[in-house]
Amino acid sequence: MNPLPDRMVLVALFTTIALCFALVFWTVRLQPRPEPPLQWRDGPSVLNPGPPPGSRALAV
Repeated sequence: MNPLPDRMVLVALFTTIALCFALVFWTVRLQPRPEPPLQWRDGPSVLNPGPPPGSRALAV
């Protein structure tokens, strides 16, 4: 049995890697995010209010 040529091995390797990347990005695109990520400009949560910003009160 003869060994495969280098070009054939490189093409097969590149095709495999490209296929893996395509499948990963395709499956991520099919599943939308459940909620938008928290941005730095979003205010504090209403469920767990803390001391107002700038105050020196200790939270218990």
